[in-house]
This record gives sequence, C-alpha cells and structure tokens, in this order.
Amino acid sequence: MTATTTAPVAAPPVHAPRGPSTRLRAWATRAPLLPALVFMIVVTQLPFVATVVISFFDWNALYPKARRFTGFDNYHQVLTDADLRHSVWTTVLLTATVVLVSLVLGLGLALLLDRRFRGRGVVRTLLIAPFLVVPVAAALLWKHVLYNPEYGLLNGLLHYVGGPQPDWISDTPLLAVEASLVWQWTPFMMLILLAGLQSRDQQQVEAARVDGASDWQIFRHLTLPHLRRYLELGALLGSIYIVQNFDAVFTITSGGLGTANLPYTVYQSFYQAHENGLASAAGVLVVIGSIVIATFALRVVSSLFREEVSRA
Repeated sequence: MTATTTAPVAAPPVHAPRGPSTRLRAWATRAPLLPALVFMIVVTQLPFVATVVISFFDWNALYPKARRFTGFDNYHQVLTDADLRHSVWTTVLLTATVVLVSLVLGLGLALLLDRRFRGRGVVRTLLIAPFLVVPVAAALLWKHVLYNPEYGLLNGLLHYVGGPQPDWISDTPLLAVEASLVWQWTPFMMLILLAGLQSRDQQQVEAARVDGASDWQIFRHLTLPHLRRYLELGALLGSIYIVQNFDAVFTITSGGLGTANLPYTVYQSFYQAHENGLASAAGVLVVIGSIVIATFALRVVSSLFREEVSRA
C-alpha cells in the first residue's frame, strides 16, 4: 500500500479590522500636548524672533522714529567694544571659576555622603538647602549677613580673633560674587555626583579591595573614570546657568568694580542706555552661547541614559 499525503491547505488571510489610520492615532496621541506646545512657542519663540529682528536695527527707545536698519553693525559693536569685550571675559572667568570650584567641593561632599554614618539624612538635607534658596535672597544673604563690613559675620569672626576688617565687596568684588554662586551651586554638583557614585558596580570595588588596592587607587582608576560623564553633565548644566546669571552680580555689586558680566551689560544697554538694538544683539549672543552648551549637555544626558539602559 502506498501512503498518500495531502498538502496542508493554507488558511485564508485574516484581515485586521479597519480602524483609524496610524497617522490619525499618532495625532490623537499628541493632541493633548498641542496647547502646551502653542503656549511655549508664543511665550519663548516669538519674543526671540522679535529680539533677532530688533538686533538688526539702530533703535534707541528715546528716539523711536529715528530707528533704521543697520544689518550686523550691532553684533560688530558687541564684539569690538572694549566694555562689552570685558563683560564677555568677566562672564567666562566667572563661569569657569564657579563651575570648577563647585565641582571640586561637590565631589568631596558626594564622597562623604556616599559613606554610611549616623545622621547622614540630616546632613544631606542641610547640604541641599543652599540650592533651594531663591537666587536674589541668597545674594542678599551674602551681601548683608556675611560681607557687610560693620555687622557682617565674616568681619565679626575676624574681630573675635583680632584680624583685619576688610570691605569684602570693595576689596574683592569678583571673588565676592563667585563665593556666593559657589555656595549655591555646590549642592547641585553634589547631587549629580552622588547619583553617579551610587550607580557604581560595587563588585568591582570589592574585587579591587580584595586585590589590595588602596582607597586612592580605587578612586583614581575606578571611581573617577565612572564619574567622568557625571562631571561633564554637572559642568555643562552649571555653565548654562552661570553664563546667564544676573541676580548675584546685580544684587551684590550692581555690576560695578569690574564685575559686569554679559547679562548685566544687556540690562545696562536696554534699561539704562535704552539701546534696544544693541541690547538685543548682545542677548542673541548670550542665547547662542547657551544653546551651544545645552547641546553638549543633552548629548551627555543621552549617553548616560544609554549606559543605564545597557546595564539593565
């Protein structure tokens, strides 16, 4: 007998029920976000476009009828004027100093809080507190409570030990601004670096200790390379803020004694000299610099997310 086999009959294709197209479903998903998007465009993008347009005009608010189109003359003046160039240099110096010192102090505090000790939660809360203070209030605190030559805390301590009584703001104006910003931004750096320390592979650390590595060797060869991305992120985010900082300079020194940074110069040009075009050009340059820094910050954040996903 010969066995016969029958080929299986292919099942008829099952068609999915017709419904809204993928594009319509995507728009339906995004629809709740459209009001927020429109609001963001109206509040942020339209004023920026208006600022860019004004930056191409010689426009003094006291003589509105005399305004005229000048092209890139305002940008040329911003980049060549001696006072404006000095404000750019002050901005770079202020940003670099505050970010570097905050990173070093934040790293030290993060290493301290990474250890277990009694009262660690209370210490962490107290160290975070300066970052939660309103910037203007923090600047006023440093100006009157600490720096005041007559009743300030710093001179009070120096008087107690028989030391000199300097006028901190007049003698070291830029350092006075930098110290207040370092005090406020060190907790931010500490939080970022503490998150990086707590994401370390503890098995590698324990294996290094078993092999006889010292604490310094573990920090140099394991901890520091692991924290590189977090250090970059803290530096970039801190730079974005410090580049645009206005509160500390305005409150502590009023831009005097060589402490006027670029945002304060924009304020002077706009509100005191009434030069709308020149102030707009300087403001556009500040925004461009912030966007460049923010682009690098977003790349660092994306790489951190990819690393965390790959570990998971």
